[in-house]
Amino acid sequence: MDFVFKLPRTRNKHDGVWVIVDRLTKSAHFLPVRENYTLNKLAQLFIDEIVRLHGVPVSITSDRDPRFTSRFWTKVHEVFGTQLQFSIAFHPQTDGQSERTIQTLEDMLRACALQFRDDWDEKLPLMEFAYNNSYQASIRMSPFDALYGKQCRTPFYWDEVGENRLEVADDVERTKEQVKIIRERLKTAQDRQKSYADNRRKDLQFEVGDWVFLKLSPWKGVVRLGKRGKLSPRYIGPYEVVERVGPVAYRLALPPNLSRLHDVFHVSMLRKYISDPSHVLKEQPIELQEDLTYVEQPVQILDRKMQILRSREIPLVKVLWRSHTVEEATWEPEDQMREQYPYLFE
Repeated sequence: MDFVFKLPRTRNKHDGVWVIVDRLTKSAHFLPVRENYTLNKLAQLFIDEIVRLHGVPVSITSDRDPRFTSRFWTKVHEVFGTQLQFSIAFHPQTDGQSERTIQTLEDMLRACALQFRDDWDEKLPLMEFAYNNSYQASIRMSPFDALYGKQCRTPFYWDEVGENRLEVADDVERTKEQVKIIRERLKTAQDRQKSYADNRRKDLQFEVGDWVFLKLSPWKGVVRLGKRGKLSPRYIGPYEVVERVGPVAYRLALPPNLSRLHDVFHVSMLRKYISDPSHVLKEQPIELQEDLTYVEQPVQILDRKMQILRSREIPLVKVLWRSHTVEEATWEPEDQMREQYPYLFE
């Protein structure tokens, strides 16, 4: 289940839709709601529209909307015996089914918004009817057919009432066989989606004492770490792993300047650091002037060339300059460098 808010307000003051999808049959319910509905109102709506028709669910998958994570909602489903499963930012596909249904619903609302204008909530039952009678690729049938074992009676299926006698035993066996087929088709679709995700997935595990790089989130790097610009580093560190917190989270020993960050990170944000002596930079001595400035010192002559002008030739040398943290090379006149830094030419 998931919510869609910020929709045009209707005459009945509805500005959102509560989307609830059955994982097995893909049947959906679109419930018009208001963003300011209380949790008591949502719980009553859930009982009236879902529990009344389908019974108490075994589990509910949703995102971490405050309405779903509240103590009241959790307590209600403890009484029902329903397990609440919440998606996380690192695995948004957990709630992908309702998100995909919401995309379809938004397309349907957008297509008829100009015609319905401020009464789109009154047309939600028809949209729900159309959705539940449309073909679903994952189960290879419509949700209505998967739920009731037959096609919905529409202008395409004008069977007369009482035309066929109900055979209970045959219906039960047919339903069992149909559910088995649906589960197999869902398993095939889920395996296919899993294979797409596994192509780029790596199972990473770290031990206490390992050193890792920490990945910067595009917006968190600016807000929390002070890293600005598109060319800022993608990883910072390395930092030592001090504790394993659960199967996919690790605690890092962060420096004092990152004390504002929580020190537990998901494994997808970490990359193992392999020690290399060349990564260690030697501290360069520097002499500060009274005004806290410093003078770059030439270290080595890298190359020579002759600059030819109209009336004369000027010999140039490529000099490597080194400051406290930066090295750079520039071309300088050889005579001037011999006069100021004779030790370079010894």
